[in-house]
Amino acid sequence: MKPFPKIHDVYVGRAVLGTVLLTWAVLLGLDFMLSLVGEFGDIGKGRYGLMQALAYMLMTVPRRAYGLFPYAAVIGALMALGQLASTSELTVLRAVGLSRRRLSLAVAGALAVLTLAMVVNGETLAPEGQRRADALKSAAKSNNQVVAEYSGLWAREGDVILSASQGQERSSGPDRWLELRNVNLYQFGADGRLASYAIAKIAEHRPGGWLLRDVTRTTFHAKSAEQTQIAQERWESKLDSAALMSGTNRPRYLSAKALHKAIEDRERNDLDAAEFEAHYWGRWFYPLNVLTLCLAAIPFAFGSLRSGGLGKRLFIGIVFALVFWQLQTQFVELAKVFHFDFRLAYAMPTVVMLAVSAYLFKRRSG
Repeated sequence: MKPFPKIHDVYVGRAVLGTVLLTWAVLLGLDFMLSLVGEFGDIGKGRYGLMQALAYMLMTVPRRAYGLFPYAAVIGALMALGQLASTSELTVLRAVGLSRRRLSLAVAGALAVLTLAMVVNGETLAPEGQRRADALKSAAKSNNQVVAEYSGLWAREGDVILSASQGQERSSGPDRWLELRNVNLYQFGADGRLASYAIAKIAEHRPGGWLLRDVTRTTFHAKSAEQTQIAQERWESKLDSAALMSGTNRPRYLSAKALHKAIEDRERNDLDAAEFEAHYWGRWFYPLNVLTLCLAAIPFAFGSLRSGGLGKRLFIGIVFALVFWQLQTQFVELAKVFHFDFRLAYAMPTVVMLAVSAYLFKRRSG
C-alpha cells in the first residue's frame, strides 16, 4: 500500500471532517436549546434564574459534545461519502486505483483526529465543567445551603453543617433513595460554639428525614466531652435530597481516573462498584466504538447512498447509531445482572458491527 496520506486521502478527509463538524454543531445546538427549555422548570427556585441557567448550560457543553460526537461522526461520515458518491467523485477515485479499504482508512484517519480530541475532552473539560455546573445549580437553588465544588459534599440545615465524601442514588424495587457515606455532622449552639460532632458511616434520605447508621457522636459540655455509639438514629431534616443529589458525583460524568479511584474505594469497602465499572470501561471503549460504528456504515456509501438523497443518508446514519448503542447498552446491563466482565460486554457489539461491515464490503465487492 502506498504511503498514507496522499492528496486524495486529504481530500476525502476534509470532506468528512467538514460534514461531521457541521452535523455535530447542529446536534449540539438542538440539544442545548431543548435542555435549556427543560431548565425553565427550575428557574425561580432559590436564586436560580435565567442567567444561572445559561451559565449552567454553557458549562455542560463539553460533556454534551462528548456524548453527541459518536452520532455526529456516523451521520456526518455517511452524509459526506453519500455526497461524494452522488456526484460520482467516489467513482472517479475508484477509477484511479483507490480501493475501498484505502477510502475507509482516509475516513478513519480524519475521524481519529476528532476522536482523540474528544477523549482528551472527556478526561478534562467535560467532567470539570459538569462538576462546576452542578455546584452552581445546587448552590443557587438551595440559596448556598448545598455546596459540593471542591471537597466532597457540604450542606447546611439550620445550626447543623453536613459533609460527606461520597454520595450515590440507590434503589430496591420501586424504592429510590440518596445514600451518603462518611458523613460528618457539626452542630453549633446559639453562641456559635460547636455543641456536638457526629460521624456516621451511612446516611440514607428517607421520607421525613434521614436515617443515620453506625453513628459516633461527641457532645461538648462546658468542661467536658461525652462520646456515645449509636447503631441507628433518625435525623429530622428538610434538606432537599434532589439538591444534594446534584452535588454528588454521578458515575457517568466522572473521568476515567476518578472512576478508577471510586472502583478501588468501593472494592476496598466491599461495596458494589458495577455502575462505576460500566462507565469506566465505557471510557476506554469510546474511541473504538466511534471508529467501529463509522467503518460499519461506510459500505453503504458505495451502493445505496449513491442513488439516495440527504434524507436517506440521515436515516441510515441514525439507525446505525441507535442500533449500535442500544445493543451495547443491553450487553452492559446484562453484565451488571449476570456479573460477567464489562470488557466483554463492550467488545461484543463492536465485533458484531465489524462482522457486518466485513460482510457488506465483501458483498459489494462481489
